Amino acid sequence: MIRTFLSGIYFSYFSKHKVVYRKVVKISGALPVKFDCYIQALRHHSMSSTIHQNGSRNSNERLEYLGDSVLNTVIANMLFSRFPFKDEGFLTEMRSKIVSRESLNDLALKIGLNEIVAYDRRAVGQNIKGSIFGNALEAFIGAIFLDKGFFGAQAFIKKKLLTHIDVDKLEFTEKNYKGKLIEWVQKNNKTIDFESDEEITRKQKIYKVRIKIDGEEYGAAEHLSKKKAEQMASEKTCEKLNLQL
Repeated sequence: MIRTFLSGIYFSYFSKHKVVYRKVVKISGALPVKFDCYIQALRHHSMSSTIHQNGSRNSNERLEYLGDSVLNTVIANMLFSRFPFKDEGFLTEMRSKIVSRESLNDLALKIGLNEIVAYDRRAVGQNIKGSIFGNALEAFIGAIFLDKGFFGAQAFIKKKLLTHIDVDKLEFTEKNYKGKLIEWVQKNNKTIDFESDEEITRKQKIYKVRIKIDGEEYGAAEHLSKKKAEQMASEKTCEKLNLQL
């Protein structure tokens, strides 16, 4: 505890990262112990350097992977408890809405994370509006997990992120990813195919949908409803193409 306090004084007043440190404390609601994790979480690959002979870079991409897993676990647990009589399809769809790239990017802006993300504006260009801040938020969660453990990350997600999301309202919000995708395809003179298969499992019909653009597969999903499967596959494709609704 004393070491954490003294470390906080150093980073708050003497470190070259003092501005970032203060912002991290404000956003996370706790004093960082492993502050280096947060610095890495805020470093986009456009600002990174190679640190290993295999080509690995000191960007936030590995922490993004970790944070994504933690976030999905916390959200899945929250939804499982909140909706005890809803089926797997509903829970999956709700989780997708909460952790969509658009949603995470919006949350990152609301908590001010965008103010301390390090990225090369010349290299990034217009893509900045798509996913950089949302990716950094996932990496930030990964940093909290390494610093404070699972329960620390869970507390951050519940107190700092979910307070900005109206889950009940979100339940009845439909986003037409398929329509957005078709609009983009037509505008860019490309071809799109929604390939679907039906599979009978435990007396239930499962629809498996694959989306191909100019013959290349971009997204796939399965659901009891063909319409839902198409929307879920379309959402994945929109994320891959960095399209925002």
